[in-house]
Amino acid sequence: LLTKDEILSELKLQKIVTGILEDVIENFIANKEFCKEIVICKGKPATQGTDAKIEYFFNRNLNTKPKKNEDGSVDYHSLDTISGVEKGQRLALLTKEIPGVNGYDVCGNIMKPRDVKSMKLEYGNNIEISEDKTELFSAVTGHASLVGTKVFVSDTFEVPADVDNGTGDIDFSGSVHVKGNVKSGFKVVAQGDIIVDGVVEGAHLIADGQIIIKRGIHGMTKGILEAKSNIISKFIENATVRSGGYIETESIMHSNVSAFSEVLVSGRKGFIMGGMVRAGKKVEVKSLGSDMGTMTQIEVGVEPSKKECYGKLKEELVKRQKEMDQIKPILVTFTQKINAGEEIAPNKKAYIQQLAQQFRQMQDSVNELKVEFGLLHEEMTLGTDARVKVQNTVYPGVRITISDVSLTTKEERSFCQFTRESGEVIVKNL
Repeated sequence: LLTKDEILSELKLQKIVTGILEDVIENFIANKEFCKEIVICKGKPATQGTDAKIEYFFNRNLNTKPKKNEDGSVDYHSLDTISGVEKGQRLALLTKEIPGVNGYDVCGNIMKPRDVKSMKLEYGNNIEISEDKTELFSAVTGHASLVGTKVFVSDTFEVPADVDNGTGDIDFSGSVHVKGNVKSGFKVVAQGDIIVDGVVEGAHLIADGQIIIKRGIHGMTKGILEAKSNIISKFIENATVRSGGYIETESIMHSNVSAFSEVLVSGRKGFIMGGMVRAGKKVEVKSLGSDMGTMTQIEVGVEPSKKECYGKLKEELVKRQKEMDQIKPILVTFTQKINAGEEIAPNKKAYIQQLAQQFRQMQDSVNELKVEFGLLHEEMTLGTDARVKVQNTVYPGVRITISDVSLTTKEERSFCQFTRESGEVIVKNL
């Protein structure tokens, strides 16, 4: 027997102020139907917007793996590592974001759409941008590359012979092509790729793109290769190698090697002997370790950088906990004295207050570190897809770690694969 005004009054009492369907209420009053739910208020959902996006019109997939020959060797000479562009060529197109439209609920609360992602075109030298800042064009004929979100176009810097006393160190904004060797003690830095036709000795190479060494690195314990993308080298010996992509080589000896995704050791030799090899997903090798019992360690399952961060966090937590354990007894003693009504000198009281504030700050810091440590630990324990694949022989004494669990091989095995299952490293036949 409710009237329209009584229904509207009840809605107001329930703080329902928008989206009221008065025509539905009037129809109900005129044609009453009981024991039936009737929608008399409707909100309006938010209209979602569209993220900005960037299309690129040059070859960004410079991850071509070297060609395998029929005899099992690897061809490191025919590698397509340059993304050539012509002057005036369009390089990128930005489609701008479209913001969403707010909605509301029946109580008048605004329902906001998700935030849309805005983007802008980032670029280096030798590039022209349109007036509306939505297109990039190459100002020169050269090599285009994408480093992070930034487009570069540059002529490749060619060194006709060795990098040595005649050239000094090299630091170039594009790619570097060395026709000879890189001698010990010198440094080559490139914002693009580094290609060396010869041998790298105890030198330091840093690239924002790939590093290709067609005749390998003999590091003499001083050689370092660092690339944000892939590293391809004929062999790796007594060197430190860090890759933001995969690493491919024919052999690794007594080196510290880490790759974001995979370490692939193939070709005629295809062995890892001595040192430490880390990969986020997979290590694939023909022969692992040696019959001489050379200490060889393999780690997979977590990005090497994250594993290093995990170790540092663990050390920092132990250090800060010790510092807190030293402060805590002092605070407890003075708290007991205050509760017992003892007189505390003003200078000591100020010192204790300062110490208490320091303790609270340390607690907050430790709690933040524990959260970060816990997330990394969880990620490590979930690394179930990681594996070590041995195509021929794994020798005794090889330590294999997958995420957070380890196994040291006790006997010689052939054609096997190491994976993590039920919290332990297990071995399966290929």
